[in-house]
Amino acid sequence: MKTKNKEQFRTIDDILAFAIKKEEEAASAYGDMLKAAGTPGLKKLLKELYDEEGNHKRLLEKAAHSGIEVLESMSVEDLKITDYLIARPPHPDMSFQELLILAAKKEGKAAALYGDLARRAASSEHRKLFDHLMQQEKSHKLRLESEYERHVLGED
Repeated sequence: MKTKNKEQFRTIDDILAFAIKKEEEAASAYGDMLKAAGTPGLKKLLKELYDEEGNHKRLLEKAAHSGIEVLESMSVEDLKITDYLIARPPHPDMSFQELLILAAKKEGKAAALYGDLARRAASSEHRKLFDHLMQQEKSHKLRLESEYERHVLGED
């Protein structure tokens, strides 16, 4: 399977290593945003998302080393609030609104990646793992879009 960035996956271990790398990148991005966050509420939200990405990494590492645990997944609503908004690259003076858009866009891309991996998975265990992670990323996007709706759209 090939992805947009020309990654070539030959085995499930290649896929899991790629997914682990993506979770590390997501955690790093939230860590950077956390350092720049100005309000206690935003810091709390970003810390929770940072921790969740670490949990995803550990889940993937466990799957790579000792097999996949049984995971329950529930469908998560997509508000689609940020789908048509433009995310600016991160910068030190990001507004709360810009940060929410950027983070929600990243979560949407992560959900799409796991959805693609789930559709292409050879085994039902791997399909369930990637579906679970897709729903987790969708839940992150929902939290961010709910914050956007409450704090940005609610201001009008």
